[in-house]
Amino acid sequence: MKNRIIIIITGCIFFVQAAHADEGMWLPQLLGKLNEGQMKSLGMKISAADIYSINKGSLKDAVVSFGGFCTGDVISSQGLVLTNHHCGFDAIQNHSSIQNNYIRDGFWSKNKAEELTNKGLFVTFIVRIDDVTNQAMADVTSGMAEADRLSQIDKNLAAIKDRVQKGKNEDSFIRGFFEGNQYYLFVTKTYRDIRLVGAPPSAIGNFGKDTDNWMWPRHTGDFSMFRIYADANNEPSDYAAGNIPFKPKKSFNISLDGVKENDFTMVFGFPGRTMEYLPAVAVQQIMEVNDPAKIAIRDKALNVIDGFMRKDEVIKIQYASKYAGIQNAYKKWQGEILGLYRTDALAKKRTYEATFQQRVNANSVWKQAYGNVLPDLEAMYKTYQPYGLARDYYSEITSKIELFTIANQLNSLVAAYDKDGEAGYIKRLPAVKNNLEELIGEYNVTVDQRIFEVLMEKFIQDQTTTTYVSPAVNENLQKMGGNYKSLSAGIYNSFPYTTTDNINSLLSQPAANTVETIRNNATVVFLNNMMKQYQSSVLPSYNDNQAKINNLQRMYMKAQMEVMKEKKFYPDANSTLRLTYGKVKGYKARDAVSYGYSTDLDGVMQKYVPGDYEFDVPEKLQQLYKAKDYGQYGSNGKMNVCFIATNHTTGGNSGSPVLDAYGNLIGLNFDRVWEGTMSDINYDPSICRNIMVDIRYVLFIVDKFAGASHLIQEMKLVHPRINQK
Repeated sequence: MKNRIIIIITGCIFFVQAAHADEGMWLPQLLGKLNEGQMKSLGMKISAADIYSINKGSLKDAVVSFGGFCTGDVISSQGLVLTNHHCGFDAIQNHSSIQNNYIRDGFWSKNKAEELTNKGLFVTFIVRIDDVTNQAMADVTSGMAEADRLSQIDKNLAAIKDRVQKGKNEDSFIRGFFEGNQYYLFVTKTYRDIRLVGAPPSAIGNFGKDTDNWMWPRHTGDFSMFRIYADANNEPSDYAAGNIPFKPKKSFNISLDGVKENDFTMVFGFPGRTMEYLPAVAVQQIMEVNDPAKIAIRDKALNVIDGFMRKDEVIKIQYASKYAGIQNAYKKWQGEILGLYRTDALAKKRTYEATFQQRVNANSVWKQAYGNVLPDLEAMYKTYQPYGLARDYYSEITSKIELFTIANQLNSLVAAYDKDGEAGYIKRLPAVKNNLEELIGEYNVTVDQRIFEVLMEKFIQDQTTTTYVSPAVNENLQKMGGNYKSLSAGIYNSFPYTTTDNINSLLSQPAANTVETIRNNATVVFLNNMMKQYQSSVLPSYNDNQAKINNLQRMYMKAQMEVMKEKKFYPDANSTLRLTYGKVKGYKARDAVSYGYSTDLDGVMQKYVPGDYEFDVPEKLQQLYKAKDYGQYGSNGKMNVCFIATNHTTGGNSGSPVLDAYGNLIGLNFDRVWEGTMSDINYDPSICRNIMVDIRYVLFIVDKFAGASHLIQEMKLVHPRINQK
C-alpha cells in the first residue's frame, strides 16, 4: 500500500511536468488518433484528415524534403517552392561569381526561361506512411544477441521493401522509431529538375549573419524560391529543356492576416535528429564533456576562416557556406549548454528516472525485465565517455581540414583498386573526379593550411591519452622541432593535388601508376597513420560501447512506454515527415529580460550599420521603409518581419511551412532562440521557441523590393480572419 501511494504521488508530479501541449514531433498519419482533440482545443479549425490523407489532396502533399537536408513548401499550382535562404544557399553560391554575385545582390528570374538549373538538387514528396512493425519484428525474440536481432530485422525489412505496392516512379524506405521498437514504411516520389527562381540579397536573406544566428529578436528575411519541373505527364524527369512546371496535388494558400499572440500554429516538415529520451548520465556528458570540446575546436576553425573572409571577397564567396555550416552548430551547442543549465534539465531527468525506477521496483514483472536498465546505462556511459570524446576530436578536426577530404577521395581510388583491380578503379573514378571538382571550386590552400596548423595542435595536445595519436604523427612533429607551422608547411608542400590541373594530371595516368603515386604520397601516409590509429585505438571500443548503449536505450524506451502510461510519447526526429503544434508567444530569456513575439522593419533599421558585413541594408529597402511603401503586406503602418512560437522544431525543419488554424501559410520556419536550442534533448515550454519569417515580409520583398510581382500572381492569397467573421 505504501509503494502504491508513492507511485500515485510521484506519478502526479511527473504528469504535471510532462503535460506540455507544445512539445512533440508527431507522425501525421497518427494525428487523428493521438492529437486531434488537443489541437482543436488549442484553436485548430481543420481536421486531421485535412493534414494527412492518402485518398485526397491534403497539406502533406504541399510539403517536400528539400535536397534531403531542409524542408520546402509548394506555394503555387505551377510548382513554385519556398524554402529558407540558407537552404538554397549552396545553389545561390554555385551560380555566383565576381561578375554575377547573387549572394551579395540577390537573383530574380523575370520569367521561367531565366530560372537556373541545379545539378544534384531534388525534392521528395511523401505519398503514404504505413506501420510495418509487426512484419519488421517477425522471428525477433527477446533473448537474441544484438547482432542477431539486427540481422533478422534487416532481413525482414528487405522483404517488406520487396513486397511494397508502389505507383509509377515511386520509391520507399523504412525507418525505425522509439529506438527500434517500431517501424514505419514511407512511400515517396522524388523530382530532380529543380530550378532557382529567386533569392534576396544576403543583406536581407542572411541579415544579422553570425551575430544574430540562433538569437531573438531576429530580422532576417530567410527565404529563397525554386520551381519543380516534370515531364509532359507530370512525372519526375532529369533536367530537360522540354520539361514543364510541376502541377501539385496541393499547394498552400497564403494568409495576409498575420499573427497575434496565442494564435494556434503548426509546423510541418522533416526534422533531422532529436534525443529526448536520453538518460541523465548521457545529458550530463553532453553538457560537460562533448559539447564544450566541439565548441573549442570549431572556435579555432572559425577564427581562421573569418580572418580571411574579411580581407578577400573571393574567399568570402568560396567560404561563406562552409563558414555558416561550421558556425551554426558551434553557436547552437553553446545555447544548448546554457538552456540545459537554465532549465535544470539534469535535476528534472533525475526526478523522472526516480519515478520510473520506483514504479519498476514496485512491479515484479517490470522489475525483472527493466530493474537494471538505468543502472546499466549509468555504468555504460562512464565506460563510453573517453571514446566518445576521442571520436569527437577526430571527426571534428579531420572534417574541418579539407586537405584530408581531398586525400580521402584519392584514397577511395586506392581502396577500389585493391578490392577489384583496374575495373574497380575505373568504376570509382567518375565520382572522385566530380567530388574533387566541387571541392577545388570552393577551396583555398592558404586558408586550409592555417586551419591545419591550429587544429592539429589541438588534436595532438588535448587528447586524454597519447594512445589516440599516431606515433608517426608525433614523429613528424618532432622532426619539425615541435613547430606546427613547419609541420603544416611540410604536409602541404608534399601534396600538390589541390589544383584542377594537378589532379587531372594525376588521374590521367594508368590506374596502377596513379594508385602507386597516391599510396606513397607523404601527406596521404600522414593521414592514413592518423586514421589507422583512430581505427585501432578508438573506434572498436567506441562501436562496442555504442552498441551496448543502443540496446539498453531501446529497452529503456520500451520500458518508459509501458511504465509511464499517462505520457503520450512521440518518436525522436529522424528526418521523416512530422507535425508539431503550439502557439505564438514571447518568453522570458533571463532575469529582467523578456521578449515579445514579433519584430518589424523598424528593428532592421535600428540594427543598420552602413557597409557592415552583417548589418548593412540595401538602399531600396531603406527607401521603401522611409516611404512606408509596404503595399498590402504592411499592417498599421508597420512591416512585420519575424515572429516566434512554441512549436517544437530542430535542424531539418528549416524551410518548414508555418500554418495557421485553417492550414494557411503564415510563415517560414528558420531557427530557434538561443536559450532554447536544448529542445533537441529537453524541450521546455518556458524558453523553447522557434523563429519564423512572417510570410507577409516574404511577399513584400518579392513584390515591392524585387519587383517580381509575376510570382505573387501565381499564389493564392487569402484573408482567413475576415472570411470567418
